[in-house]
Order: sequence, then C-alpha cells, then structure tokens
Amino acid sequence: MFRTSLAALFALAIHSSNCFAATADSDETSISRLLHGMFDKPQETLSVEPVMVSGNHAIADWTQGEMGGRALLRNHDGTWAIILCAGDGIKSKDALLKAGVPAADAERLESDMANAEAKLPPGKAAMFSRFEGLVMMDGDADQHKQAHGSK
Repeated sequence: MFRTSLAALFALAIHSSNCFAATADSDETSISRLLHGMFDKPQETLSVEPVMVSGNHAIADWTQGEMGGRALLRNHDGTWAIILCAGDGIKSKDALLKAGVPAADAERLESDMANAEAKLPPGKAAMFSRFEGLVMMDGDADQHKQAHGSK
C-alpha cells in the first residue's frame, strides 16, 4: 500500500512538473506564433529567439534575412500583442519603464535579455540592433509590417 501511494505521489509530481514546464513554454510559443503569423514571408521566414517573459510583458528578439530587432509585447487576458518594435531602443530598464513595463518586470527583462543575448553567436546578437527607430503599435498591423519590409 505504501509503495502504491508513493508511486502515485511520484507520478503526480512528475505530471505536475510537466504542466509547469508546458505553461512556461506556452508564452514563448504564443509569442513566436504571433510574430510568425504577422511577418513571415514566403521567401523569408522569421526567426524568433530568444524570448524573455516577465509578468505580463515580454521581449522577443527576431531576425529575418539581413534584418533584426526586438519586439516588446504585453499579455492582456491571455493574449499577447506587440506594443512596439525597436532595436537597441528597448534594451534598458529605463526604456522599458517609459514603455509602461512595471519596474520589477523591466529589471528582469533587461537582465534576462542581456544574459540570453550573451549566449548567442556575436553576429546573430548584433542583428537585433539593426532595427532603426521605434515603431509603436496602435492596432495598425500594416504600419508595423512596413517597418519590417513586409507587404
């Protein structure tokens, strides 16, 4: 009886840890799907990595062909949406605070982004700086697509 209970408890623990892992991956997957759906082109698909999430905010680094940048996203009621796209303009805690990211999340995103990008090949990490300026999203996806060079 004890072994059966212990085995059941162990199985539950494994199942629970898998659920937590799936939840952590679901934000990254949702963000990646959103960006691919908006910006993939037949001749050039988007590469989205790394994705850093803190609270209801995330930064997704992306490359496409010879272009790259960073997208700042917000989760509202379980749905991710792009707030803005930039290059180095959203790397700092101060820039994230100005964009409306809470202080604790801005600090974590800045740190996580620096750590994640430091692990990438230098050429890839440098591509995220190629996006010039700052494009705010106001619900006009076509305006944003033009900034990416999409049609």
